[in-house]
Amino acid sequence: MPSANLEIAKTAIDDFKEIQEYMLIAKEENADKTYAKLKKKYLALKAILNVAGVNLTEIDEIKE
Repeated sequence: MPSANLEIAKTAIDDFKEIQEYMLIAKEENADKTYAKLKKKYLALKAILNVAGVNLTEIDEIKE
């Protein structure tokens, strides 16, 4: 994979991990609207990472 693609994948993985952290906090705080908004971003990032061939087994904490 060229370095530009690796950088894009790394950024997407970092964003995916960060969104999950915020989702867990929102769920803990019962912030349903915030959780729903974050979930949209989570699903978009998950789709991108799946297309890129990233194995999400170890990094997907939400599993939705």
